[in-house]
Amino acid sequence: MTDASAEGDEAPIDTGVDALSDADAAALADLRTAADYQFGAGAGDALFPPDELLTLRRSSGGRPRQVIVGDVDDTPGSSEGARLVSYGTDGRFTLGVAGGRRIQAAFAAPRHRVVVGEESEPFVRDGRNAFAKFVSAADDGIRPGDEVLVVDDDDALFAVGRAELSGAEAEAFASGAAVSVRNGVASEDDANAGE
Repeated sequence: MTDASAEGDEAPIDTGVDALSDADAAALADLRTAADYQFGAGAGDALFPPDELLTLRRSSGGRPRQVIVGDVDDTPGSSEGARLVSYGTDGRFTLGVAGGRRIQAAFAAPRHRVVVGEESEPFVRDGRNAFAKFVSAADDGIRPGDEVLVVDDDDALFAVGRAELSGAEAEAFASGAAVSVRNGVASEDDANAGE
């Protein structure tokens, strides 16, 4: 379905080639390009697969705001879908847990990852920040402000958030927040339920 909802702020994108309007195809191509730029080559296709139905929520001015899995709307009682990303006015994505899982699957460790010890797991999963004191490893390519995945030594996803320190600083510092957690993953069962 490619028609906008009655409210006019959502446009489900059926990413099947035959069903895309020109505007939706262009928006999706732009979002893929932005994801490749921010996360690396292949991220756009990983986040927004060509064969998947996605909903693109737009601002009142028509700018992409969120990309959600499935054909969802704002009608009370309708399913919300899993948020892949939000698209900021600065042109950068912020990851939802579903988007974090896709980035995790697309890029091998340690890319985009901050590894924390088991002592901080329950706190990070609950949405609290990951502190440098508990970081055991981090991608050297992480810069402050980057979107990152907070994982354990076995690459189990605990949370997604924004790096407050570079990868090297997160490993070296003994205090301070390494990652400002946006969304924690309650448990492995909950995290896999959205797939």
